[in-house]
Amino acid sequence: MHCPFCGNDETKVLESRQVEEGTAVRRRRECERCARRFTTFEKFEDTPLIVVKKDGRREEFSRGKLKAGILRACEKRPVSIEQIETLVYEIEKGLRNGSEREMQSKAIGEVVMNALVHLDEVAYIRFASVYREFKDVQRFLEELHELVEKKSSK
Repeated sequence: MHCPFCGNDETKVLESRQVEEGTAVRRRRECERCARRFTTFEKFEDTPLIVVKKDGRREEFSRGKLKAGILRACEKRPVSIEQIETLVYEIEKGLRNGSEREMQSKAIGEVVMNALVHLDEVAYIRFASVYREFKDVQRFLEELHELVEKKSSK
């Protein structure tokens, strides 16, 4: 493993542990030249999950894009990075464990919204406003009303 700081290819493993229910290994490493530490992950490679976009384009599922969208929705909210990581992991696991190898981006957005509504209602509304492309305030208010109705029926 090459050091990301100095490029040296001699590093030592300080600690290894299983993560994501044993499907990945997290390793803390130290460069033997510059002594800086960094983390690497080894993960089981699965058949790619393809996302079909609104315009019909197909692209491979990106955990990074999923996480970035959720991070934006949760910005300045009382949601920890651990909660976000867990949410991203659970969503990705659910998508990959499904029988479909191709999914509509709309279906993935619905999965994210269903998860966010339980995590943080403001983050849910933020995500929904971008995902559902609210065209006016009336549609935004309708979404808020639906959220309030769901909450009061519990």
